[in-house]
Amino acid sequence: MAGGTGTSTGAVLEAMVLPALEHGGYAVERQVHVGGRLGGGKQLVDIVARSGPDVFLVSMKWQQVSGTAEQKVPFEAMCLADVVRRSATEYRKAYIVLGGPGWKLREFFVNGGLADHLTHADMIDIVALETFVAKANAGAL
Repeated sequence: MAGGTGTSTGAVLEAMVLPALEHGGYAVERQVHVGGRLGGGKQLVDIVARSGPDVFLVSMKWQQVSGTAEQKVPFEAMCLADVVRRSATEYRKAYIVLGGPGWKLREFFVNGGLADHLTHADMIDIVALETFVAKANAGAL
């Protein structure tokens, strides 16, 4: 979980996202190792959400003030798309959830701005926190 102000931002995001997922009928696991990361190392995701046969990866990014989190979003999208692609049918899709008021590129990301630059962009949805909470709460991931 990214957060320039430490773990408190992660706790706030989890306090909003986890109840919405559970209300939407998803079983959740936190901080899950889902394979290797591009370039080496372990790929951890903040949440794995399950509903029947559908399994979703959720990575949450918080940007309190302008900073480096925006630079990390494209690489996170590439890594998550790689995990979904390599899993064949284990993971249906991955989400990158953007929270906080400090995003300069928020609209670019949530409106599909990376799609022309990523080979497997259809495997990733980059969404605002509010949008994700509404979808999760409705069981509509």
